[in-house]
Amino acid sequence: MFFERPDSGELCILVHLEFYQSDESGDPREFEELAISAGACPLDLITGSPHQINPRSFVGSGKLEEIHQAVQLHQAELVLFNHSLSPSQERNLEKALGCRVLDRTGLILDIFAQRARSYEGKLQVELAQLQHTRTRLVRGWTHLDRQKGGIGLRGVGETQLEIDQRLIGERIKSINKSLDKVKRQRDQGRKARKRAEVPTVSLVGYTNAGKTSLFNHLTNENIYAADQLFATLDSTLRKIQLPDMGTAILADTVGFIRDLPHQLVDAFRATLEETIEASLLLHVVDCHSEQRFILQDEVDRVLQEIGASEIPTLLVYNKADLLGQELPGIERDDQGKPWRVWVSALNGEGVENLLQAISELLGEDFIEPELHLPQQNGRLRAKLYHQGAVKNESLDEQGQMCLSLRLPKQDFERLLKEEGLDAKSCVR
Repeated sequence: MFFERPDSGELCILVHLEFYQSDESGDPREFEELAISAGACPLDLITGSPHQINPRSFVGSGKLEEIHQAVQLHQAELVLFNHSLSPSQERNLEKALGCRVLDRTGLILDIFAQRARSYEGKLQVELAQLQHTRTRLVRGWTHLDRQKGGIGLRGVGETQLEIDQRLIGERIKSINKSLDKVKRQRDQGRKARKRAEVPTVSLVGYTNAGKTSLFNHLTNENIYAADQLFATLDSTLRKIQLPDMGTAILADTVGFIRDLPHQLVDAFRATLEETIEASLLLHVVDCHSEQRFILQDEVDRVLQEIGASEIPTLLVYNKADLLGQELPGIERDDQGKPWRVWVSALNGEGVENLLQAISELLGEDFIEPELHLPQQNGRLRAKLYHQGAVKNESLDEQGQMCLSLRLPKQDFERLLKEEGLDAKSCVR
């Protein structure tokens, strides 16, 4: 499972416990991938199945001694726990083991800090880190007494802890103001797309399911994609052309993971709103993974947490080339609607089926009327052309404009109402 010690990277010991009272236990292989993604070098994996959590050091005395021996044997610099630790547990473990200790939340935050590239992404990561750090300041400065003033100022001053808490609180307020500004800019962009009737399709899924590779294939872009956890942190929006539909916006978003820290969900809420406001979600699944159904459920849980569970969703089974068999193509439900598509983002197989399925789902409310208008209704004609709804135009025998249209039913009814027209009198 582990490899030879490299020339660089923090040497670490991994700790993964499966508690009897817990129905869910993380995947140690995924935990190892997280550590490697952070730049660590895993040297050993300590496992166990304790009955309960030790409130002081998380693990019992026997397991603590086993971890300590592994740290000394490998001269490890870091111990990573695949669990959430309280601040006091982290401190007690560091004192007993003589090295740095980091829990799962801290590890994921470190990966996010390394990968953030955009201004917004860096702000979001810093916000999550500050929220996480603020809970770990207690007793961190107990060796410092209260700060004294000079002559005439010898009252009770702030402790270093209080100073740090105040500074962190002020920085959090400043970041939230900046993120609110970014949110307003995003809202303006969404409103503009809605006015132009451009639907948004958002890629969601477990981390490393291949969302960015699929995004690159659909948009002919070259956004950074890698076979590692959380290769994508910053949302990216690009136009795509759909058959019989025209232009749509495709959004690539940050991947989800089991036990995603709440600080990250809160901090990335501005980015995740691209998911909440989407017309259609493409839930990308690594169909080659043995845990694909568990990971699907985990993504569904996060979607429900952020308020996106009611948005129409199309399952996209990616990495189908690894199965070594012919792809099923588009699978449909009892009403004939697409519900799952098999694709390979690596070689592009099945992508045409995916585009067709997206068009069908987005075009459910589309109609294709033939509109006959007198010459004096040129304003309505101009509105229809501006919306891109006119497929063909000719003149009928009475000299009226004959327009073949394709547009959402509600938009068609709204435009007729604005012009005071009745569909029965002008639709053939």
